[in-house]
Amino acid sequence: MRGDTTAPLADDFRYDVDARWEKPPAGISHRDVSAVGTDSRDRVYLLTRYDPNVLVYEPDGTFVTAWGGDTFTGPHGLTVAPDDSVWTVDNGDHTVRKFTPDGKPLLTLGHPGQPSDTGRTAGGGFVIHNVETVLRPGQPFNGCTNLAVNSAGRVYVADGYGNCRVHVFSPEGELITSWGAVGIGAGEFHLPHGIAVGPDDRVHVCDRENDRIQVFDPDGRYLTEWTDVQRPCHIAIDPDGYSYVAELWRPKGKGSFTHGFMREDYPGRVTIFDRDGYIVARWGASTVSRTAPGNFIAPHGIAVDSRGDLYVCEVSYTFGVKANGVDPAEAAAHQIQKFIRRT
Repeated sequence: MRGDTTAPLADDFRYDVDARWEKPPAGISHRDVSAVGTDSRDRVYLLTRYDPNVLVYEPDGTFVTAWGGDTFTGPHGLTVAPDDSVWTVDNGDHTVRKFTPDGKPLLTLGHPGQPSDTGRTAGGGFVIHNVETVLRPGQPFNGCTNLAVNSAGRVYVADGYGNCRVHVFSPEGELITSWGAVGIGAGEFHLPHGIAVGPDDRVHVCDRENDRIQVFDPDGRYLTEWTDVQRPCHIAIDPDGYSYVAELWRPKGKGSFTHGFMREDYPGRVTIFDRDGYIVARWGASTVSRTAPGNFIAPHGIAVDSRGDLYVCEVSYTFGVKANGVDPAEAAAHQIQKFIRRT
C-alpha cells in the first residue's frame, strides 16, 4: 500500500495553464465537459453535456468537427484507443459505444436502457453516497463510468454508479471476465469511476468514494493501492508510466467510506504519480480562488498527449452550480483547461 507521500516534487513536471484554450464556433455550447481524450495526432476529443456532443479540436484549440448529439443519454466517459477509435461510456442508458474518429458507430456493448440487477435503488436515503445502495455485483452494465483499452485491444470498463465491478471485453466485444465487490477491502469498490492501463498493462482503477487508486494485473489480481488521493475521478498514464489523476472537490460535511466526514473543505486538484505511486507534482486545492486559471471547481476527466501536455475537464455546472452554488458565470469559464508542459 502506498500512503501519504512526502518526497520532493519533481522540477520536470511544470506547466503553464491555458484556461481559454477551447475555441468553439458559433452555435456550439456546453455547460459540462465530462471526459477528454487525445489521439495519435494529438487531436482532442471532448465529451460534453447540455448539449451532448463529441467535439474535436486541434492541439491549438481550433475546432474540427462535432458528432454524437442525440446518441447520448448520460455522457460520462470517453477514451481514444491506440488505433484511434473513439469509445464512449453512457451511464444514462448503461452502454459503451465504439466509433470511428469522425463519429461512425461501430459497436455497442450493453443493453440500452436496461441496467443489470445489483439491488441498487434510485433516490431514497443514504449516508455518504447513493452507491451504498448497491447490494451486490452484477453483469454489465449499471451506471457504467469509464473505460480503458490496452495495446492488444482488450477493453476494461469501470461499472461504477450502479455496480461495483470492472468488466473485461475482447476487441470484438465478448465478455472475458469481471472482478469487484462492494466494500473497502482489496479488490472491492465504492464507485469505480476512472480507469487506465499503463505501458506495463497494469490496470489502475479510481475507487472514488474509497479515496484510493487500486492497481491490478491484466487479469484482475490485486497488486497494490495508492491512498494519498482524494475522490479520484479519472486517470491517464503516459508511455513512461506516470499517472495523471483528476481529483474531485469534497465539500465540508460530505463523507468518505474510508475517511469519515470532512471537517473542512477539500477543493479539487490534479496529482501526478510515478509508477510506484509516489507523488511528483500536485496543484489546485484552492478554496478561495477555485475559479482562477490553474485551479479547479470539479475536475472529472484528464488526458495527456504525446508532448506531455495535459487537458483537464470539469463538470462545473452539474457539480459546481447545481450541487454547490458556484456562480454560473464563473463555472461557464471553467470547463476545460490545457496545461502546457515546460521544456
